[in-house]
Amino acid sequence: MAERIIRKFGDPVLREKCKPVANIANILNLLDDMAETLGSASNGAALAAPQVGVAKRIVVINLG
Repeated sequence: MAERIIRKFGDPVLREKCKPVANIANILNLLDDMAETLGSASNGAALAAPQVGVAKRIVVINLG
């Protein structure tokens, strides 16, 4: 797992149309990275894949 950089307003990836996820096996590492980033880099409740530079329809949510 690796913490990813959270993209800020104005980053072009935040304006891209996100692609659907066809195979979850291909994104498991991304989900782990996003969960770690959400837990350590911010006090947020959720993090979408475009916020870490990936134009996919993925979100992780902290329900705790």
